[in-house]
Formats: sequence, structure tokens, C-alpha cells
Amino acid sequence: MTGLLVTLASSDPLTHVLNSDLAWLTDNLLISKHVLYLLLAATLCLLVFPMVAGKLAGGVPGGRFAGFFEVILIYIRDEMVEPFLGEDTRKFVPLIWTFFFFVLFCNLLGLIPGAATATGNVNVTAGLAVIALFTYHAVGIKRNGLVKYVKSSLLVGPWWLWWMMIPIEILGQIIRPCALAIRLFANMVGGHMMLAVILGFTGILSAESFFLGTTITVISVLSCVLLMFLELLVAAIQAYIFAFLTTVFLSLAIHPEH
Repeated sequence: MTGLLVTLASSDPLTHVLNSDLAWLTDNLLISKHVLYLLLAATLCLLVFPMVAGKLAGGVPGGRFAGFFEVILIYIRDEMVEPFLGEDTRKFVPLIWTFFFFVLFCNLLGLIPGAATATGNVNVTAGLAVIALFTYHAVGIKRNGLVKYVKSSLLVGPWWLWWMMIPIEILGQIIRPCALAIRLFANMVGGHMMLAVILGFTGILSAESFFLGTTITVISVLSCVLLMFLELLVAAIQAYIFAFLTTVFLSLAIHPEH
């Protein structure tokens, strides 16, 4: 058992943090590890929610599985989206639900030993941020008209401060999607890197002293078990934050004068 722990700790703790090619898929389909788990998260969404919708249709209780998702869906709709979007809630809540659960599934899949966290790849989080960016700007332009939307978004404050406020507002529009992408990416990578560091240095210590290395390995593994519970919380929180910020940006686009 002790030897197994040492081997586990010293093998490759970064295997699910770094992207890598999959020989059995890369040669023909150009699918890397992150792409594979990105597709798995999307597949989970496509499988789970038609089942949940079917069970909840007609207002009849659908069991614990459907009830669990129903509680989350209603909370997001009533406590996150409706306070910001009001009468537009029904129109945009499916998008917010999709963002939340897709990010959540990506985060949770990354906690499986040997798996990969798709949201630990900045290209993935940047792609999600760009989708959010185009969505809320398109909604803002459609709702207010291009000229009014641009004027309301950029020409803020008294006219004699426009020379300063316009560059600040343009910078703010650039920072918003960057904040969405980098916040999610950094938190996912940071948590996994912490796990990797705690497990990784045990292999070096075991080479110096088997007893010391074994002791540190056992302590590290127990620490990682506790950290995994923290990572579960972080996975949910980061999905919530991404969906919440997207909701806020949608509200600002719909009502740019506020």
C-alpha cells in the first residue's frame, strides 16, 4: 500500500492539468485531451437536460434526479437572472442555464483521476467569453439600436470629460470578456496545480529517504482528499460566477443607460 502511494504521488501529478494529445484520437481526428472532455461535457448537457425536461413536464414530480436539477434551475432563474433581467428572464434564462451547467460539467469532469479540465485551457474559457461578448452586444444593439447603444455605452458623464471617459469605457468593454475567461481559467488551473505540487514533491523526498518519502506521501494524499472537497466547491462557485457575470453584462447591454 505504501509503495502504491509513493508511485501514485511521483508518477505524473500534472497529467490532468496540462493538455496533451491522445494517440488513439489525435492521428485521425486531431482531438486532444481537453477537446475530448469538452465534448464529454457538451454530451452530458445534451443527455441530462432532455431527461430532466421530460420528467418535469406537466408539473409532476420527477424523482430525486430531476428534483435535484430543478432546485438549481429555479434558484438560478429566480435569484440570479430575474433580479437583473426582469421581464426578459424567460428569454435569456436558457442561455444562463447552459453556461452554468456546461462550465460546471467541465469543472467536475476535471476532478476525475486521469481526466482533464477543459476549463483549465484558456482557449476554452476565451471561447466561452467571446460567445458571451457577442451575445450581450448583439442583444444590446437589437434592443436599443446601434447608435443609441454605442452612445449610451461610451458617451458617459459630462461632454467635457468624454476625452477621458471614452477610452476608459472602451477598455472596460475589453476587460469584461477577459475577466470572464481569465478568472475561470486561473481558478481551475490554480486548484489543480496545488494538488499537483502537494503530490509531486513526495517523489523527490522518497528518493532521499524511503521512510520520509512514505510519511510525506501519506500526509499529502490525505491533504489532497480534503482539497478535493474544496475543489468541488470551487467548481460550482466558478460556474456560478461565470453565469452571474454574463447575466450582469446582459442587463447592462439591455439597459446601457443604467
